Amino acid sequence: MTTKEEEQPDWIGRRMGVNGAKLTTWLDESKLHYYTDEYLYGTGKHPMDIMSDLLKKLNQDKKRIGVEMGSYHFSAIQYETLKKRLPDATFCDATTLVGNVRMIKSNQELHYMRNAANNAEHAMQTALESLGKGVPENQVVADIYQAQLTGFEGVDGDYPSIVPFLLSGVKTSSPHLTWGNGVFRGDELVTLELAGVHKRYHSPLSRTFKLGNLSEEEKHLADAVKYSLNTTLEAIEPGKTCGDITRVWVDAIKEYGHEKYDRLGYSVGFSYPPNWDENTASIRLEDQTVLQPNMTFHLIPGIWEEDRGVELSETFVVTEDGCETLAEFPRKVFEI
Repeated sequence: MTTKEEEQPDWIGRRMGVNGAKLTTWLDESKLHYYTDEYLYGTGKHPMDIMSDLLKKLNQDKKRIGVEMGSYHFSAIQYETLKKRLPDATFCDATTLVGNVRMIKSNQELHYMRNAANNAEHAMQTALESLGKGVPENQVVADIYQAQLTGFEGVDGDYPSIVPFLLSGVKTSSPHLTWGNGVFRGDELVTLELAGVHKRYHSPLSRTFKLGNLSEEEKHLADAVKYSLNTTLEAIEPGKTCGDITRVWVDAIKEYGHEKYDRLGYSVGFSYPPNWDENTASIRLEDQTVLQPNMTFHLIPGIWEEDRGVELSETFVVTEDGCETLAEFPRKVFEI
């Protein structure tokens, strides 16, 4: 919780978490507040009671209070408790207030994201070497996780905010399923979306593989996605909007006989589960967010048909005159 009058924000959590806050934040001890276990589920009390009391103590209970209504971690019962305990306050949605500031990265943050991209390359290369006919799906995922956590060439890794999406066969038609308990059968498409992580900064990356040789239809789909992705990346520059960039993709993919108007990507950076999306700007036709230098996005313009899918993606940073993709992994569909 932060107020305009206080130099430091206030941390509120369980009593057992206070030492963790001391170890991982720069807050003065006076800014660390805890609640006991009697405020946990089903007791008639709620941690927001403690926050409400603190807001009253700081003379904030009759002011305009912003709450992150779209946050994964702000529930309806938390909101209702605050409103009940602070009847004279005015509440407004501040979901993107901090996120919009975070969209433009510092040079240090970009350094972390480039390191994360190196880890993403390492994890993707690990998957490429692990994939094969007869190999258990969960074995490949285990190899990916080891690569993500270990890192690469002295750059430490970390656990990602989302599991690797490793799909094969008809499951490639739906990008956000997870692996199964079977083995790769061979002569099938395999899609993989993962992220490299460094100091909680994420650099997502996706590629498609074929266990065998691409059919003519699959090759056409792969060429369409690769061409349209490259064309879209070449069009990125400061001053254009997310909608402008999306229009480039829409026009490019039509050259191959496809139509797709869905969201193509989103801002990325620092995150914890359950998502690595910053939940601010989206690369879609309706989004008028203006691109600025040091903004970072994950561009994932795949094509998912009824019985198969192909995806290639890049995480990029907007530069002064264009964009820079953070990973340097071959941008193609691999035949294994």
